[in-house]
Amino acid sequence: MFGLDGVRCMLMRAGTSKGAFFVADDLPDVESERDEFLLAVMGSPDPRQIDGVGGAHPLTTKVAVVGVSEHPDADVSYLFLQLGVDEALVTDRQNCGNMLAGVGPFAVERELVDAPDLGLASVRIHMANTDSIAVATFPVRKGQAVYAGDTTISGVPGHAAAVRIDFADTAGGSCGALLPTGDAVEEIDGVAVTLIDNGMPVVVMAAADLGVTGYESCVDLEADEHLVAALESIRLQAGRRMNLGDVAHTTVPKLTMVSPAVAGGSLNTRTFIPHRCHDAIGVLGAVSVATAALLPGSPASEVLGDDHDGSGIIVVEHPTGTFDASVEVRFDADGTPIAERSGIVRTARKLMDGDVYPREY
Repeated sequence: MFGLDGVRCMLMRAGTSKGAFFVADDLPDVESERDEFLLAVMGSPDPRQIDGVGGAHPLTTKVAVVGVSEHPDADVSYLFLQLGVDEALVTDRQNCGNMLAGVGPFAVERELVDAPDLGLASVRIHMANTDSIAVATFPVRKGQAVYAGDTTISGVPGHAAAVRIDFADTAGGSCGALLPTGDAVEEIDGVAVTLIDNGMPVVVMAAADLGVTGYESCVDLEADEHLVAALESIRLQAGRRMNLGDVAHTTVPKLTMVSPAVAGGSLNTRTFIPHRCHDAIGVLGAVSVATAALLPGSPASEVLGDDHDGSGIIVVEHPTGTFDASVEVRFDADGTPIAERSGIVRTARKLMDGDVYPREY
């Protein structure tokens, strides 16, 4: 029936990602059927995704499934699904903070929540992937989401309305703890790493320890076969230490190499997800890296420099700009770090609303 009749779908640019947004009730109930349908919608597996709406890149092959939430502290539920481009992969092993920026406006568009006639709407979102809560605040007019504004974010041309996202209790959502091994610094293959999960499982390490500067282009880093092999070895071992099991065929943990800032930020980054170096850094990936930078002795803190003002605002440089992450960390009596809260600002825009027609599957 789906191939003949189509399914209601909204394409949105959310943060520095782009993807398809669906109401949960509009998709097949059986997970395997849902996944097969979504692959057909995106045109995967195919490097060009020529027979679907995917953009031939992981950042544009994303899906948000949104519905009314049964969680007592949330208005809507949000399940993020990362689809493969050239492989038939659908995974819910991670969150996506960029796609999260579109969930509130989408919920208003689909009348899953009520919005005021004018001013700011706040939508409480249950992130089903990690069983955590985020609150998205954004402007509305006449009960509809407003997308025009003067906020700019790196990696997106032009400007749009700000979507403020505040997180609580994101630490350990995937790995069970902020520091799944209990240590802020440990070694894998002779490289000092921080294994951290403050909304996104990330392995943070100094670029210099891997024989690169951290300022190379993504193309050059991906072409470095020795580096790519070293990163994959670290990732596979880190996955087990982070309670993620065998991560050979998953997109987490993400890998971020850090180096001293060069453009006025707090630190510089290059991120592999999992085998491709990305032009930007994800929302929750940036939050985890920023949190790591506040842990004394960690690779991220070592490149932070002495001029950080301690405000908790970490300006993360990436290949196409910067990302500001507001993070608060306190330490208990025995020195264990506790992530209190974090917040970021993104933008989102509705690109298309209608029915999507997958190829037969």
